Amino acid sequence: MKKYLIFGCAAALALSVVSCKDKMERQNPFLQPYTTEYEIPPFEQIQVEDYLPALQEGIRQHNEEIAAITSNAEAPTFENTIMAMENAGDVLNRVMLVFGHLDEADHTDKIEKIGEEFYGQYSKHQDEVMMNDALFQRVKALYDDRENQDYTTAQRRLIEKYYEGFTRNGALLNEEDKAKLSAINDKLTELYLVFNRNLLNATNAFSIVVEDPAELEGIPESVVAVAAEEAKNRELGEGKWVFTLHAPTRLPVLQYAKNRELRKKMYQGYTGQAASGEYDNAPVINEILRQRTAKAKLLGYPNYAAYMTENVMAKTPEAAEELLMKIWGPATDRAREEVKEMQAYVKAEGGDFQIEPWDYYYYVDKVRQQKYNFDENEVLPYFTSDNVRNGIFEMANRLYGVTFREIADAPKYHPDVTVYEVLDKDGNHVAVFMSDYYTRPTKRQGAWMSELKGSYVDDEGNAVRPIIYNVCNFAKPSADSPSLLTIDDVETAFHEFGHGLHGMLSRAKYKGQSGTNVDRDFVELPSQIHEHWAFQPELLKSYAHHYQTGEVIPDELIAKMDAASKHGQGFITTELAGAALLDLKWGQLNLEEGQDIDVYAFEADVAKNLNMPKEIQFRYRSPYFKHIFGSDGYASGYYTYLWAAVLDTDGFELFEDNGVFDQATADSFRQNVLEMGGSEDPMKLYVAFRGHEPNPEALLRDRGLAPARKK
Repeated sequence: MKKYLIFGCAAALALSVVSCKDKMERQNPFLQPYTTEYEIPPFEQIQVEDYLPALQEGIRQHNEEIAAITSNAEAPTFENTIMAMENAGDVLNRVMLVFGHLDEADHTDKIEKIGEEFYGQYSKHQDEVMMNDALFQRVKALYDDRENQDYTTAQRRLIEKYYEGFTRNGALLNEEDKAKLSAINDKLTELYLVFNRNLLNATNAFSIVVEDPAELEGIPESVVAVAAEEAKNRELGEGKWVFTLHAPTRLPVLQYAKNRELRKKMYQGYTGQAASGEYDNAPVINEILRQRTAKAKLLGYPNYAAYMTENVMAKTPEAAEELLMKIWGPATDRAREEVKEMQAYVKAEGGDFQIEPWDYYYYVDKVRQQKYNFDENEVLPYFTSDNVRNGIFEMANRLYGVTFREIADAPKYHPDVTVYEVLDKDGNHVAVFMSDYYTRPTKRQGAWMSELKGSYVDDEGNAVRPIIYNVCNFAKPSADSPSLLTIDDVETAFHEFGHGLHGMLSRAKYKGQSGTNVDRDFVELPSQIHEHWAFQPELLKSYAHHYQTGEVIPDELIAKMDAASKHGQGFITTELAGAALLDLKWGQLNLEEGQDIDVYAFEADVAKNLNMPKEIQFRYRSPYFKHIFGSDGYASGYYTYLWAAVLDTDGFELFEDNGVFDQATADSFRQNVLEMGGSEDPMKLYVAFRGHEPNPEALLRDRGLAPARKK
């Protein structure tokens, strides 16, 4: 969901790169207005050869637009400076959004090769704009005088955002230091590409081939079927099964495989990815740390974490750590209790070994079955990917009145993609939504949301509506079974759709404030609060139907699932908080030129200082911690998931008090949070919805780490 201050947007129409003498020559689709319905990118017309010429033409046009702003003899105004920047860079934005998306969702060799040049050229241009002193002086004049003008809150915040963007990108530096910063940014862009390439290659390089069917005991049939299909795709023949590091096969092996050695292989394969050999990311991390240290020092910050937290709700890494440590103690206390329960289970079953990290998923599930008579395999048949998609659409309709209509003939970048028109409660078009749910080798791991077109209000007062997408990595349907989602998968679908609603329902006037253009530690509120509806009985009854019988999920099964829902939260919260604390420690580490650090020893020291239970590993180990080393998007910011969890759990308690589908509460959340984007201070938006500032105890209550509320 990374945005750029300079991507601006509705510029003059682009010129074609074809010669005027040869009108029949093919035109670059990025260099002319899209003629598709709702301006969906014409993916079937786009060729890999189009990206670099479109980028270069976009940069040329953007430079002309910036020059027009800086050469304006009139005094700076909101319209001739801020809005002129907002409306600049149409072609550049268009090609960036498509290329950046496909680089993540369909990363082919050709895309990778282009990316090596593409991102470098873009990064250089971005630096040139953000270090343009004439442009900065116009913004600074507006910033310095902002309290004396009759600006709206949104206008004042937008001026402040642009000013902050310039200063954080070196506008106050002298020319020599600007050149140094530009070189650092170029190097970081290159390093992020290397880190991500290593990770994708390492992920795809690892597999476990099973030849003895006895080793498959406990693994769900649907997962075994997918593994058999993978073996066939690799032409390994019948009687073999292939398990990869992709979540749809990795997690079921860890959770259900009775064979302890198989679990160990999978766990060590996952936690060791990109940690040695050809795709070792440790040297890359060291260089990223050196460059980030130099950047922070150049910009006047004590460390990179201070730089990254200054302009969000937390303000300092210490404030983020303070919140995390309030959660850490209760979480690790509960995790140790969970380990004791699992150890007792192992002993009762005749086992003579200590619980290790690769045992956690398996035995936490066994204890849950024992305590709550609940086996997650019981609910899998009710959660097909289609059912869950119906569920998120039903939630959106009941809360916000929106409906979804599939556009069967819409342009798609991959056959797995489904495209919908989103209609508001009054029947008017509100957005385009794309879902891309299934795993494939060209897609990076994880799940995310972003846009192919943002929303805003144009100069004539017309609302321009967005194109939003969700990308996940769910198991593909097999010959014998539809795509069946785990409980974690279901939560992921609702989470990413919550981000999607933030983008789809935005009514912010300005592009730089629309949708998810908010403080990084506020952006997870809309995603995480919508997870709470996933297993509400009232909604489950509408979408959770058995794929074979059509039976609605029974009340008894819902009750068991609910009773077991807080089991294992010590583990889940510990590994998440641990990763967030590790991230902040990396951000506070200054690594000077010529210095090197043992990445794994550093991790071990952080775990030791936290007194982390030995049975639990960080949610992400550093060589595959893409959030913080694959870009700077969540660097020193992984804590935001727990920061926002305080907001979402406190906020959902209002829905619980009023009714989970209470219309007035839903309208308030839509109007005060989803529609507002970044046009107001996030805490003010939260308080306008909730009535008070968030209470951290709500998070502990939600996870069963503190006593429930008295009602």
